[in-house]
Amino acid sequence: MKVSVNWIKSISEQYQSSANLIPDDIDKLVEKIGAQLGAVEEVVDLGKKYTGIIVVKVISCQKHSNADKLNVCLVDDGRVNKKVKRNKDGLIEVVCGAPNVKAGMLAAWIPPGNTVPSTYDKEPLVLEVREIRGVVSNGMLASLKELAIGDDHTGILEIDKVAKPGDNLAELYRMNDYVIDIENKMFTHRPDCFGMLGIARELAGIQGLMFKSPDWYRADADVPASRARDDHKLIVKNEVPKLVPSFCALVIKDVKVEPSPVWLRASLSRVGVKSINNIVDLTNFYMYLTAQPLHAYDYDKVKTGILGVRLSKKGEQLKLLGGKEIKLDEGAVVITDGSRPIGLGGIMGGANTEVDENTKTIILECANFDMNQTRKTAMEYGLFTDAATRFTKNQSPRQNRTVIAKAADDILRIAGGRVSGKLIDDKHFSSKDQVIEVSTEFINSRLGLNLSAAQIKKLLENVEFAVKNTGGKLLVLAPFWRTDIEIPEDIVEEVGRLYGYDHLPVELPPRDLKPAKLDPLLAFKSQLRDILSAAGANEVLTYSFVHESLLQKVGQDPKVAYHIRNALSPDLQYYRLSLTPSLLEKGHPNIKAGFDEFAIFEINKAHNQMMKDEQEKDLPKEFEMLSFVFASNSKSLKQNGAPVYQARIFLDYLAKKLGIELEYKPIAKEEDYQVVKPFDHKRSAQVWAHKTPLGMIGEYKQSVMANLKLPQYSAGFEIGIKELLAVVPPHIIYRPLNRFPSLDQDFCLRSATNFTYSELTKFMTDQLFRVTKEHGYGYTISPLDIFQRPEDKEHKQTTWRITLWHPERTLTTEEVNKLLDKIAGEAAKKLNAERI
Repeated sequence: MKVSVNWIKSISEQYQSSANLIPDDIDKLVEKIGAQLGAVEEVVDLGKKYTGIIVVKVISCQKHSNADKLNVCLVDDGRVNKKVKRNKDGLIEVVCGAPNVKAGMLAAWIPPGNTVPSTYDKEPLVLEVREIRGVVSNGMLASLKELAIGDDHTGILEIDKVAKPGDNLAELYRMNDYVIDIENKMFTHRPDCFGMLGIARELAGIQGLMFKSPDWYRADADVPASRARDDHKLIVKNEVPKLVPSFCALVIKDVKVEPSPVWLRASLSRVGVKSINNIVDLTNFYMYLTAQPLHAYDYDKVKTGILGVRLSKKGEQLKLLGGKEIKLDEGAVVITDGSRPIGLGGIMGGANTEVDENTKTIILECANFDMNQTRKTAMEYGLFTDAATRFTKNQSPRQNRTVIAKAADDILRIAGGRVSGKLIDDKHFSSKDQVIEVSTEFINSRLGLNLSAAQIKKLLENVEFAVKNTGGKLLVLAPFWRTDIEIPEDIVEEVGRLYGYDHLPVELPPRDLKPAKLDPLLAFKSQLRDILSAAGANEVLTYSFVHESLLQKVGQDPKVAYHIRNALSPDLQYYRLSLTPSLLEKGHPNIKAGFDEFAIFEINKAHNQMMKDEQEKDLPKEFEMLSFVFASNSKSLKQNGAPVYQARIFLDYLAKKLGIELEYKPIAKEEDYQVVKPFDHKRSAQVWAHKTPLGMIGEYKQSVMANLKLPQYSAGFEIGIKELLAVVPPHIIYRPLNRFPSLDQDFCLRSATNFTYSELTKFMTDQLFRVTKEHGYGYTISPLDIFQRPEDKEHKQTTWRITLWHPERTLTTEEVNKLLDKIAGEAAKKLNAERI
């Protein structure tokens, strides 16, 4: 943001907004800006360009005797320059080729020995006394281009302000200026600071001065009334009110489009803006003054009398100001004449409605565009204009009426014309003021200060906040142009910045040395990692975003997944629905790398777009998940049962360490949950604990195995971490080690095949609990084998290893056999099963 020091001074002087905002020492001002407003990138002393250039009066103008297009002028400089030669009347001879030079006019004279301003930053051209076709010329009468005020070099500058010979040109047009370039990033949340008015207000605030905005800068500004007999038709059709919450438009007829006054050109040139014509220059002037972009259309080129606001359609063409033609995609906000695009909303107008020297009637537009939409469009088309820079900072829609009213008033004054028709003020925003309640204690505790309520009130009122002290509480109302003040912490930031962060005490705030409370979920995740790592599994971390093809390979529906439109890579387009696909994708690379057997797990988040978060209704619900995959190419493992049991070994070990008992329930048919899609429901089971479903364990579908090139001996599980945490007992029960030896017995039951392993194990566990409780025994039970004879399809043999002990004595084989006989009797009675 380029800030003109003289422009800031003129605001203070013209509107009596504040006491002197600019100290005599410019370095102190720059230091103050850097400390409390924003980082200063550069300071340019613009006045150096115009050293020695003075106002002269052309006394006589005669044709050059040896050149048809040259004139010999005698000029009066008020005898300011002491080095140049003069005639007997004290006048200076200058040869000039400008067609507009004439006797009696005031012009800008660059004396010999001075540099032409337009060449100052390039290859400096220092003027000398020269003889031109036999006539000595002392310096030159300069054009706007040579003075670096504009591009016009067809004639010399005609001074259009009250002046006298010998006046300093730089002082006359305030070109004796400093331009301070402040880094744009510092104002990301401060759109008002992209205008001179906002900067002037902030300079007052950080210097402890009261600032008062001009009388015309108010939310309820009056727009000049129509003075035309026949009003021009104008209709605004806003189809995207959420993206364009405010759209003001006004027709002005009978304007005279011509070059701008020199003061206006000079003001814009100081901040690097090229002069176009008086209408366009005024819209740019008020953009740089108030930070609110405006745009002017040629009414007759719009033709329909309609300004439409809508989203672009794919393939539409738009020729922009400057001649660049773009092919539009879908989704950009465009301004139309009811059908064709005539402007890119918030960024740049179109060439087909450009205001030029033939324009007689204009439509003046002042609108507000959504910052995110504007940023997206600017990035997509590579158009980083002054307007886009301001709209991407969240401009206040409440100032649109204010700015268009003032701009229209100046257009009538400078370009003539009459307002034709009423102001169209299409608004879709709340103008309700938000009062923020904050205490002095709240502010002081966060800044480490001891400011009184009166001091805080004064700091805020200096920059036009409305503050009411209600005895310990401050009721703060932000001005209508501030969009960044929403919560008490914003007031704290404002007070700290205005008071000066360099005034804050250089000491650490008091801290409580008590350790932070342990986060149960984080601690539980660490516990899971430790247990599975101890069991021999390796943790992996994969991307939360996956390719569409991976979802399809495991049978999941990409439509249910959250689609990232601006993904960094095509491989990262979808937020994954479960963790299992990401782990399975690592199977083939590990086998190929020579790892014939491995167990990997991941603790991370997954989501389902069809389920919304309870607090954030627009966001998908996230799930904390634990996923595990076991895979092997080893032939020896294939002889030790189905792969699902290898996965179960890890899950049972995990459950044992957590102090819970798991229950495995068969799946009758394939369920329509995305997390179970990779699993073969016929070779998988639901995992339950304490009547709570935890997740899935099992083997994978053959299609999944083939798509991901997995070994046939693969299985795994995926369970919810929060659900698992909910069933874990709060305290671990510690038992002393047995002082007496334990006794192992293998117990084999021959039962009908319709009994599942889970049902049989639950029966055995219940019986062991009942019979050991009577005698005070301790026990453990673990599976050994499941066997079915080829000739007997109706029965199977299940074997467990039972370990028994007594805390006070050594058990005998006889009493253990009696206990197991009781269990066998119950098995025969209730299961019709036989002990082998």
